[in-house]
Amino acid sequence: MRALAPAERPFFHLVPACIERADGTGPAVDLGRDHAQLLRLSISIDFVTESEKLAVSVWGSADGKNWEDEPLVALPPKYYCGEYSTFLDLTEHPEVRYLRVTWNMARCLKSDRAAPQFGFRVTAEPCDHDYANPAAAR
Repeated sequence: MRALAPAERPFFHLVPACIERADGTGPAVDLGRDHAQLLRLSISIDFVTESEKLAVSVWGSADGKNWEDEPLVALPPKYYCGEYSTFLDLTEHPEVRYLRVTWNMARCLKSDRAAPQFGFRVTAEPCDHDYANPAAAR
């Protein structure tokens, strides 16, 4: 079986571009039966008002209905616009076929303004283990 070129690899929109003002949960996203074991997760924050934080976690499920008790990965809270990435290694979770993102937002300072507001998106793309650990590829 030949490896897929980057342009042929599936790309998953776990949370499509949105503007949110409250905590929330994204849709269940089916990775497919024969999905990659290593995914690069990226959160892109395009808009944030000052003194706010956004925390994102990714949850796994075998059937898209019953979710793990703990997140598969939780990114540290983010305060600024930018793109932030981490890796999700599913080799220890072979039953996981679906992913779902939850997010929590909060103000860091007391303010008269309404609830926090973030413009963001979360994506996942398969990658090789060598990509996550370049030292091992040498």
